[in-house]
Amino acid sequence: MPSISDAPAVAFRDVVKTYHRHRVAGLKHTLLHLPQVLRERRVAGEFRALDGVSFEVKRGECFGVCGRNGAGKSTMLGLMARVLRPTSGEVRVEGRVAPLLQLGAGFHPELPGRDNVELNGLLLGLTRREVRERFDAIVEFAELREFIDEPMRTYSSGMWARLGFAVAVHTDPEVLLLDEVLAVGDAPFQEKCRAKMQEFRSRAVTMVLVTHSMPEVARLCDRALLLHASKVERLGTPAEVEERYRALVS
Repeated sequence: MPSISDAPAVAFRDVVKTYHRHRVAGLKHTLLHLPQVLRERRVAGEFRALDGVSFEVKRGECFGVCGRNGAGKSTMLGLMARVLRPTSGEVRVEGRVAPLLQLGAGFHPELPGRDNVELNGLLLGLTRREVRERFDAIVEFAELREFIDEPMRTYSSGMWARLGFAVAVHTDPEVLLLDEVLAVGDAPFQEKCRAKMQEFRSRAVTMVLVTHSMPEVARLCDRALLLHASKVERLGTPAEVEERYRALVS
């Protein structure tokens, strides 16, 4: 196991993230009272996706996040990826972040794979020179050499995801965020993804893995956190978290 420093790579301090629910006005009412509807936004109430969440992820640690659908896992990753801001509390993430949350989200369907590799690499913080230097390795990892000059709209969803994964893991991340991405592609490609995760572990890259697969957490993670009803239900070893998770879903 790689050495882990005491300084946290990720820190949540009493984090609350609130979303507003909105009533949907009827079409007739909206057309007759559009300025008023837009002004009032017809707020129906609030929903707390995260409610007073505090924890730390150490540098070089592989940290699992588990929980049922709607527990707040995606919101937590969005905050780590800096695409969301907390309603209150503090979120700190140190280092270059590679979010594998929605693989290929920055791809343009009309552009060929080659151009999208550069586009996605730039969005993830690489320079054009760095993208060119890593291009062959990215394409080989994605196993898409014969399709790389075809427009992305001709790619299957699996090919799209494989290319997104390949770009992200070649950005030299310091913090890697993974949202159920180890199910990308067929079995051999999934094994390649797991091998890449093990390589990152050996290099002390900080990883946060969101998954419903407790065997994946046990295989890869040093510690894990269980979210339930927007709060931290359990924080501890993978075995401790799995025990509590199974008690909740049984």
